[in-house]
Amino acid sequence: MEIEVIAAKRDLQGTGASRRLRHAGKVPGIVYGGEAGPVQIELDHNALYHALRKEAFHASVLTLNVDGAKESVLLRDSQWHPYKQQVLHIDFQRVVKGQMIHVKVPLHFVNAETCPGVKTGGGKPHHIMAEIEIQCLPRNLPAFLEVDMGKMEVDTSMHANEITLPKGVELIAHIVAENPTVASVNTPKVAVAVEETEAAPAAPAEPEEPKE
Repeated sequence: MEIEVIAAKRDLQGTGASRRLRHAGKVPGIVYGGEAGPVQIELDHNALYHALRKEAFHASVLTLNVDGAKESVLLRDSQWHPYKQQVLHIDFQRVVKGQMIHVKVPLHFVNAETCPGVKTGGGKPHHIMAEIEIQCLPRNLPAFLEVDMGKMEVDTSMHANEITLPKGVELIAHIVAENPTVASVNTPKVAVAVEETEAAPAAPAEPEEPKE
């Protein structure tokens, strides 16, 4: 699915110019990378705001249309107002055909509720990471990676290197080296507390005071 982003070049720069753009319902931005130089752009705020709410917008090769000229880009950064639902600035990076890209993609967890650790072991599933950084050619970029928790037992963890990767997709080097936990199934704390209480020896009875 192609996602097209409509933008226009902007000539005026600086804090004052950006403030006026925002008051007019626009978002200042920039596109950089590749062989061309950086280009300052402006986008419609409402259209961009709704696009940023979609998961695919963050992990797809986008088509950026700047005054009719189209190029492939990745979303690299978005800056938001501290307390308003307002996008303040947006950054895109050009995608060069044949060159590897580094990008974070979402993790989708499946079979968590039916794994042995939850279904028969009484454990609770936890999603430790929501996204992970990969490298691939633009044509191989997946919309997400699936994390299958179907075989997990109680009090076990799944790590990054256990994720099944599509052809042409690799985890970046430091993720492979660190191999962080992405999911776990743990015994609920309440159950642990009950077990510890039941296992604790009964306190010895207080000796009775001798009768006078």
